[in-house]
Amino acid sequence: MLKDKRSRKKNSLAEPVKGEAYIQLVWRKFKRSKTAIIGGILIMIMAILAILAPFFSPCNPLKIDQHASFSPPQRIHFFDDKGKFHLRAFVYNLKLELDPQTWRRIYTEDTSKRFPIYFLVRGWEYKPFGIPCKLHLFGVPKEGSIHLFGMDNYGRDLLARIMLGGRVSLSIALLGAILSAFIGSMVGTISAYYGGITDMILQRIVEFLQSFPQLPLWMALSIAIPATWSSLYVFIAIMMLFGLLSWTPLAREVRGKVLSLREQEFVLSAKEVGASDARIIFKYLIPNCLSHIIVILTLTIPWLILAESTLSFLGLGLQPPMVSWGVLLQEAQNLQTMGRHLWITIPGAFIVTTVLGFNFLGDGLRDAADPYSRRR
Repeated sequence: MLKDKRSRKKNSLAEPVKGEAYIQLVWRKFKRSKTAIIGGILIMIMAILAILAPFFSPCNPLKIDQHASFSPPQRIHFFDDKGKFHLRAFVYNLKLELDPQTWRRIYTEDTSKRFPIYFLVRGWEYKPFGIPCKLHLFGVPKEGSIHLFGMDNYGRDLLARIMLGGRVSLSIALLGAILSAFIGSMVGTISAYYGGITDMILQRIVEFLQSFPQLPLWMALSIAIPATWSSLYVFIAIMMLFGLLSWTPLAREVRGKVLSLREQEFVLSAKEVGASDARIIFKYLIPNCLSHIIVILTLTIPWLILAESTLSFLGLGLQPPMVSWGVLLQEAQNLQTMGRHLWITIPGAFIVTTVLGFNFLGDGLRDAADPYSRRR
């Protein structure tokens, strides 16, 4: 009997409560997906790191130090070289030595002086919203240095550049996905609502674009971007390229949804009272497809992040001095560099984490968008 009570209680929690709003039903079902919650947390962390990149960066991402080229990540210590424990974490500066036989750079810790890590310290100046600010989350005294992810070939702090590159990669993917969602939702809605010759022409266009493999098509079109364009123009061009070529799956999804909605009573009633086509489309049809649009949007963003990273990695997308995760991975093309300086591949871990986060979130939203389904 106790088992039957637990079973009935579990079923009552899973079933929608009569009278609840749709958004409440979606939220109740979304909360039960642990992977979706994890995905949302990962995305929030990446977004916060990108938006507040200067605050989290103890070093200026544009500062060059050729004497510290390919300096390895500094380790955080609690025990000094004598084995004594220190409550406050600290780092040692790295000193450069040359191998007398191979002339290879060798960095070793200088244990003669410790540099404690402090929080909410003043450092290099940045200007959020045009307001000068020198506050950073953590740092060390001026005579010390802290590079937790090491440095690149020009002696620039890799942690600071990864967070700065996250701004560009996430912005391109987000803006491209929004443009793709707008085009796809409009084309799908118009195609299904009007039908006939309009539907046939639009669907043939969709099939024509889907017949091309996307990545080679993006590579071919990115080559056409003039090399003389500024970084801002290249950024806009890449974003437009992604948005204009990735809307076809959403158009098919929305078309199928609108085909079932256009014969519903609320749409027929709107037509009977003389509502215009634009009013019916924007007030009744698209809002009822919004859950599907959001789900496809969250699944499109990680694909565009991978696309931008791939193009930039191959030298066909963004170019220095603009920083993105793909641009940072360009140095990983050299196997010799990877073999000696493996930390150069750390931006790839941020790409993987962000893509997994969006995929987890998208899967959770896809299940929650249909709150009456019993699928777990």
